[in-house]
Amino acid sequence: MKTKNLITMLAGTLVLGACSLKEEPYGFYSEDNFYKTAADAEASLTYAYGTLNYLEYSRSVFFLGDMPTEELTTKSDAAADNQDLNNWKVANFKTNGTLENFFKYAFIGVNRANAVIQNVENASFDENARKQILGEAYFLRAWNYFNLVRNFGLVPMHTTMVDELDETSSPFASNLDELYDLILGDCRKASDILPVYDTPKTGRTDRVAAQSLAAKAYLYVASAKEHNVMLYRDMHRDIKEMYDSAAYYAGQVINSQSTYGFEDNLLDIYDVEKSHGKEHIFMMAMDRSGTTEGQYSKISKMFIPYIDGAAIYLKQGDTDTYIPSHDGWGEYRTTPEFYNSFDASDKRKTDLIVSKVYRADGSLNVEYPGALPYPFCRKYIDPNYDGDKTSTRPFLIRFSDVALIYAEAAGPTDKSYELVNYIRHRAGLGDMARNLNQDEFRQAVIQERKFEMAYEGDYMYDLRRTNRIQSVAEAAGLSEDQVTFYPIPQAEINLNGSLR
Repeated sequence: MKTKNLITMLAGTLVLGACSLKEEPYGFYSEDNFYKTAADAEASLTYAYGTLNYLEYSRSVFFLGDMPTEELTTKSDAAADNQDLNNWKVANFKTNGTLENFFKYAFIGVNRANAVIQNVENASFDENARKQILGEAYFLRAWNYFNLVRNFGLVPMHTTMVDELDETSSPFASNLDELYDLILGDCRKASDILPVYDTPKTGRTDRVAAQSLAAKAYLYVASAKEHNVMLYRDMHRDIKEMYDSAAYYAGQVINSQSTYGFEDNLLDIYDVEKSHGKEHIFMMAMDRSGTTEGQYSKISKMFIPYIDGAAIYLKQGDTDTYIPSHDGWGEYRTTPEFYNSFDASDKRKTDLIVSKVYRADGSLNVEYPGALPYPFCRKYIDPNYDGDKTSTRPFLIRFSDVALIYAEAAGPTDKSYELVNYIRHRAGLGDMARNLNQDEFRQAVIQERKFEMAYEGDYMYDLRRTNRIQSVAEAAGLSEDQVTFYPIPQAEINLNGSLR
């Protein structure tokens, strides 16, 4: 057996992160003493999932997916790195710590998934357990690479576990086709071997998650190539085939299983005690019982402004029920422009964005406009918070997201209208306009995504794939190269000579 794997406390992402040597030491098991049982492999898979919960990685969902758009801004004394992302200070992006951490932890996730794949593909324990673990590892590798390519474009390709220093110096993928071959291939492999859970499992994935990710990736390619996005326009893929594939995989999610589906009530989707609800195809696993941040969440603190240091109370829709929450740090701030862009009767505005804060007796405390500095997102509220510890979790894939993917990809069919109108009716709105041509319909669906997927780390990528970043005020005047992808962090270039 190879002795080079027998490393129990080796510092550096030469073991875990593929391109960075700055990661803290972690234990690593060798093939001599691990993967002998399903329990061993399950532990390694849990380790791969654990990357998602790292503070620097989990918060990047919002810093990269929402903050650079008109949806959010940040406070005046926020960290310089996050101010730069918010204000499109592209001259500072190569040394931006938020981008560097995202890049690093994504590759840690890739390498941990590769370790599972490499060691479980031919393992001899129970076949059903082997397929389950292997399928989830394929999903995780595809998930991390999809996030890397959406943000950085061409990145290094790693399909085997990195366990020696000279293996970290992989060059860029030759083109986006090569990267999407890996992403889509992993999604298909995962879809082929994973079962569908009887009930959603928080923080874990199944066949439906793999099909959903395939749909997201196919749509991204189709849309980006159609809109002449840099690098995507050079891909050797047919736009119609990509849209058809996105519709196919989204259709599998919608029509071929009964575990996941629409929730009737908006507030139920974002109830922390209902993380096993039908909408939740994939979400992070954070719980207030955890002992360190990452195991528990402080995401709610990021959205809520500081009010008076005491408990605040939020009204539940149009009922006379009020739930408590801590106040917060005011890092993720809804802009007035985004707040005002909602239809006045849209429940995604009236019920999911807070403009009035109450006291325990139901009396008004502060409101916006007024003493409440901005209207804030209430998708991340935990009434049973324990100090700063909450069970609020990022929503990574929701059923409504997949329904909108199907509609956009399939175009103006009866089924597409049915799905979009369900989402609109749930929000208290009427039907989408009929008799739209394909381009008009797709633009209307993308507009619907803006409101439905708000504050879930998705909007920036919709702008990117439709080539609309330069229409965002802060990015006006920047070049195509500057807005389409973030630059590879300088720290990674310094460590990997193949990237220079």
